[in-house]
Amino acid sequence: MTDILNRIRDLPIWKDPITLAPLEGGITNVNYLVEDMTGKYVVRVGDDIPEHQVMRFNELAASRAAHAAGVSPAVVHAEHALTVLEFIDSKTLAPEDVRDPDMLPRILNLVKRCHREVPNHLRGPALIFWVFHVIRDYGATLADKGSAHGPLVQELVGIGNALEQAAGPFDMVFGHNDLLAANLLDDGDRLWLIDFDYAGFNSPLFDLGGLASNNELTAAQEQWLLEAYFDAPVTDHLRHRYEAMKCASLLRETMWSMVSELTSTLDFDYAAYTAENLARFRAAHDEFLNS
Repeated sequence: MTDILNRIRDLPIWKDPITLAPLEGGITNVNYLVEDMTGKYVVRVGDDIPEHQVMRFNELAASRAAHAAGVSPAVVHAEHALTVLEFIDSKTLAPEDVRDPDMLPRILNLVKRCHREVPNHLRGPALIFWVFHVIRDYGATLADKGSAHGPLVQELVGIGNALEQAAGPFDMVFGHNDLLAANLLDDGDRLWLIDFDYAGFNSPLFDLGGLASNNELTAAQEQWLLEAYFDAPVTDHLRHRYEAMKCASLLRETMWSMVSELTSTLDFDYAAYTAENLARFRAAHDEFLNS
């Protein structure tokens, strides 16, 4: 920890004096708030996380493209395992904020801009975030590491494979792929989308399903979400594909947490997070099978 703090202090961009304080709430990375004579900045600390398919070159390229598209704060500086971002004086949204009838259309507009405009500014190699591959890879990782969830893993991977068949055919956009409420900021005038660890080309249904499941949207809100995104009535076929992808989003979050139980060093109760998401996945999957 001392080494990280020294590395942050030694970055060549600061105008002394500086203050440095940890930012709470992250469950993938460690973040710090730094203030110097020029303003406030967020420093994200993190190397590649291969078990989660997080590659920092990809996150950096996506962050820069998202800023150019007007949806995310600027990248001020980047070097090995450290990314400095413009600090946005804002409120971090909670799920109840996302569900607000006045807020949800604003969020959907932001998501659309990410999907449609970020690729216009993306430079260099880009990743695909294919949730069904992620689920299979998580299954292999959990087996290799002797996870206590072992007997359950094979079943979950099998369900993921079935959901892959049900969710197609697939369109492709540039997805954020981690639409937790905490990754949305409101500065009072506009919204910002942050944390592009998992960004990559994907089906738009993954972000829509993730937005709904992570923030417990009502059925009526989900209906509106699909109609507004596709600008068309929701067919039974689209709804079936969407529900399959929403289940896949919950399954991925569950298995992400299972792997994090074994690999993360952050002070977070991943076991409880696994149990919570597994229960939500089971409920959504039962509903999908009975629809």
